Amino acid sequence: MKRLLLLGILCIGSISGMHADNGAKGKKAKSSIRSGNDTSYNESGFNDLFITASNNTTNGARLNPRAISFVQDYFVKNGKDLQDMKDWGRPYFNLIDGILSQYGLPTELKYLAVIESNLKPTALSWVGAVGPWQLMPATARILGLRVSRKHDERTNYYKSTRAAAIYLRDLYSELGDWLLVIAAYNGGTANVYKAIKRSHSRNFWDLQYYLPTESRNHVKKFIGTHYVFEGQGGVTTLTKDEATQQLSGSSMYVFNRKLTPEELNNSKTISISGKYHSAIVAKYVVMDPNEFNRYNPEFDKVMASSNNTYDLKLPAEKMDLFAANKYQILNESVQLLLNEDAADTAQKNFGEIAKTK
Repeated sequence: MKRLLLLGILCIGSISGMHADNGAKGKKAKSSIRSGNDTSYNESGFNDLFITASNNTTNGARLNPRAISFVQDYFVKNGKDLQDMKDWGRPYFNLIDGILSQYGLPTELKYLAVIESNLKPTALSWVGAVGPWQLMPATARILGLRVSRKHDERTNYYKSTRAAAIYLRDLYSELGDWLLVIAAYNGGTANVYKAIKRSHSRNFWDLQYYLPTESRNHVKKFIGTHYVFEGQGGVTTLTKDEATQQLSGSSMYVFNRKLTPEELNNSKTISISGKYHSAIVAKYVVMDPNEFNRYNPEFDKVMASSNNTYDLKLPAEKMDLFAANKYQILNESVQLLLNEDAADTAQKNFGEIAKTK
């Protein structure tokens, strides 16, 4: 099924490349993030941020020198509004984090929704891209969303985020580099492959000028947004080679990395049943959600099925935490599953918040 989905996405590469903005982001849904020459936000904040990140290759990801000028301007122009979004956007970031973790994706990808739509579920581009993830109708339908005149699930935060997670997961499986994924999300895989062929490189910083201008800048906006929110970069703001060089041996995200023999020897397994959710288990055992999913692939899919019995595998010390909090974990997991309806309520509330922005 995943292969068929990916093939379907590739077949509409030229369409899905426009799902966010069709190479005309400036003409898409209007964003409240300020632009122009507003320099009211403290420019020294960027300098402090960059010095910290660039001098700490263990705990922070270095900003590529070729991005400095763009990101500095972006920080000055948009930093204040993005800082404000940290507060009013928290419920939506929490929702997105949970879904991205469920699909084994870096939670930093939530910043893609910021530059796509300013988190607005009703965002509409002139070519018909809709919702917080700015999906085109054909792409949305392939990803399992209902799109009609009467009902458009692209505006549903929960469902559209799940669809975007599937799309991002499959793009990464194909391209293996998060910067290329961001470029492909904006301009389509066909444009990325064309740039790779013309530049003879799979490094974004080498092939960037062979991409459409909008796609090239989209990647840099994503990097800039990440820096404003996090104070440093991460695995999604680096090329594959940069991530390998800078974060080797750290807690960097590694897609589908299998457990090592040592990890297997130091783990425990128990059979569980019930409506457990990976994000809640990971929280209680103090474990990175991506790492939890590496130990327990397709956990949420199995637990959501009718025959929801799963052999839970955790590092030995983490299993002790699970046993000590088992009933609290189950109760909170059930509440999270019930919160899909609450997500729709939050989406309605968003409309009221957005009116004041």
